[in-house]
Amino acid sequence: THASLHEASSFVETIENVQGLKVACLEEIAFRNGWLSKEKLKEASQQLSKNDYGRYLSELLDE
Repeated sequence: THASLHEASSFVETIENVQGLKVACLEEIAFRNGWLSKEKLKEASQQLSKNDYGRYLSELLDE
């Protein structure tokens, strides 16, 4: 329903804002499992560097 979709969206937004994590970030999942190299993660972060998602990927490289 419309209400449940809105509730789920709000939940994801809250998690991302409070914890500073992205929900279902495929690049992060792949990187942490060793399926994506640091070089490929860097490429992805550079391609998306002008938005929050790209900056999030860039922060993963600094961990």
